[in-house]
Amino acid sequence: MTDDSPKYQVLARKYRPETFADLVGQDAMVRTLKNAFKADRIAQAFIMTGIRGTGKTTTARIIAKGMNCIGPDGTGGPTTEPCGQCEHCKAIMEGRHVDVLEMDAASNTGVGDIREIIDSVHYRAASARYKIYIIDEVHMLSNSAFNALLKTLEEPPAHVKFIFATTEIRKVPVTVLSRCQRFDLRRIEPEVMIDLLRKIAGKESAEITDDALALITRAAEGSARDATSLLDQAISHGAGETTADQVRAMLGLADRGRVMDLFEKIMHGDAPGALTELSEQYAEGADPLAVLRDLAELTHWISVVKITPEAAEDPTVGPDERARGSALAANLGMRALTRMWQMLLKALDEVAQAPNAMMAAEMAVIRLTHVAELPSPEELLRKLQDTPPPPAPGPNGPGGGGYAHAPAGAPAQAGSTQAYGSQVQPTHPGPSGPSAIYGNAVPAVAQNNALARYPTFEHVLELIRANRDVKLLVEVESGVRLAAYQPGRIEFTPARNAAGDLAQRLGTALQRFTGARWGVSLVNGCETPTIVEKRDAAELELRAEAEQHPLVQATLAAFPKAKIVAIRTPEAEQQQAAVEALPEVEDEWDPFEEE
Repeated sequence: MTDDSPKYQVLARKYRPETFADLVGQDAMVRTLKNAFKADRIAQAFIMTGIRGTGKTTTARIIAKGMNCIGPDGTGGPTTEPCGQCEHCKAIMEGRHVDVLEMDAASNTGVGDIREIIDSVHYRAASARYKIYIIDEVHMLSNSAFNALLKTLEEPPAHVKFIFATTEIRKVPVTVLSRCQRFDLRRIEPEVMIDLLRKIAGKESAEITDDALALITRAAEGSARDATSLLDQAISHGAGETTADQVRAMLGLADRGRVMDLFEKIMHGDAPGALTELSEQYAEGADPLAVLRDLAELTHWISVVKITPEAAEDPTVGPDERARGSALAANLGMRALTRMWQMLLKALDEVAQAPNAMMAAEMAVIRLTHVAELPSPEELLRKLQDTPPPPAPGPNGPGGGGYAHAPAGAPAQAGSTQAYGSQVQPTHPGPSGPSAIYGNAVPAVAQNNALARYPTFEHVLELIRANRDVKLLVEVESGVRLAAYQPGRIEFTPARNAAGDLAQRLGTALQRFTGARWGVSLVNGCETPTIVEKRDAAELELRAEAEQHPLVQATLAAFPKAKIVAIRTPEAEQQQAAVEALPEVEDEWDPFEEE
């Protein structure tokens, strides 16, 4: 006994468009193709590109039917309105036409598969007007397969047409693209998608609410096939009237209103309330990863509404959600929203990789609520400006002038001297009193001849620099307060940061560089600035001025570990901008002036 009852056909196949009039959301492409058919300007090759489910393969079949349709009476020509009744239309629609060959490039990627096409194009169509090759997911072909196809694609026989479909147009070689007429199939707009689903539900005598259709449309992301498949599933899930709650449960989505509740608790810094809400949604079957995705989607939507309020008029969003979203957009700052977005992106990766998704989601929510309480830079600046500066320290208090005690090894009093380093034999007193001198006496004539090339202390610095003793040069520039200089003899007071053996090492190095002995002695009481202090006097003055600024003092008081890293003046900024600016071109070069 045979069962003659009709077999069930899924809605995505049952309501697949059969003519250009049935295509939704692709008006630009349909208009171009209609004009091309009317003017008999049918290209030799087409390539359809777009996301999944927008009708690429369906459009290829409609074009194939239009090219080969002969009309109900068998006398018709190529048309954009195939009759659907002639033998060619029926065979193409059922996928059994001998002259319309469909190939899936995902499973036929090699050059051998393309050679079969190349060998067969020379034979005329068996029964139809054109022999048509439809290659789906053409970007999956290998490079050698593309190269083998190029010549045939550029100069095919008059009876051959190629139609390609791909979701990855960037992976198709430009040599192939340049030989095809390209059509970009757009995502279907939400309003158009909702109307399409409503019509299909009506034809199926299925009751489904507008809110449920909006949820399906949002989940489909512009794909008609995805939307139709979800509608098919929703009708079965509802078993009568399908509601938004049923669709939400079917898709594993959290209630949009409850997602907003969770979002508000996070933005208010209510960690206990946010964790309770997340746990309740999890107990009701919501996927923690889906909840975070919904939070990210909501953050993006509120951010867009804040910039362009008209974006709130989204047909996939209900009126209550629209009102709450607009209120959130008005009350939240863009910095808080962008910070929420960045942290959610990181949290999505963590939850996806964590062994326990719920634990990772809870940790993400705790971080989000904690960060939500942090003030924005504007609020922090306003708070610092309202904070009175700390009292100036007294002369004997913390940070007061001078030091409470002399550092180890420092001079005891002005005018006295102290030897740094190893004990040496004293010589005659210098101009600042008795001193300890490094180096021994040499005959005066030889000394004068050897040291005549160093009349100033700057020559000594150049001598150290020429011998590439960078460490000694830095120590001399930052640690020597020069008291007296004459060729072969240096007297200085060490700065606070000077090394204890600087005088000894300086005398030894100069003797090695010049071949003559130098007397390097230490004296007390010299306040001459070091080379570094002279060089950085302007910067130090600027830093001192910055440290006295009330806002800087308030910042340092609020953040004790903070420090001034760099100071930039408006003049310096202008000079830097002038350096980085492109030079103005007064006269453009004319290549014909030299002829």
